[in-house]
Amino acid sequence: MKKILIAPFVFLVRAYQTLISPFTPASCRYSPTCSQYTLEALKKHGLFKGGWLALKRIFSCHPWGGSGYDPVP
Repeated sequence: MKKILIAPFVFLVRAYQTLISPFTPASCRYSPTCSQYTLEALKKHGLFKGGWLALKRIFSCHPWGGSGYDPVP
């Protein structure tokens, strides 16, 4: 059931990684990148907690936000 719920979101992130990300300059402040972090969070924690972790990570990606190595908890 969990895989069925997260499948559309995984598809969207993979589409971003394949179709959009290669054509934009590398500017991610974190390792792993936000898109890879999102995939890992969704697979590890499911739609709600993983989605929340991904949103927090994406919203912290600004000049005054964090940077460096930030694995999925």
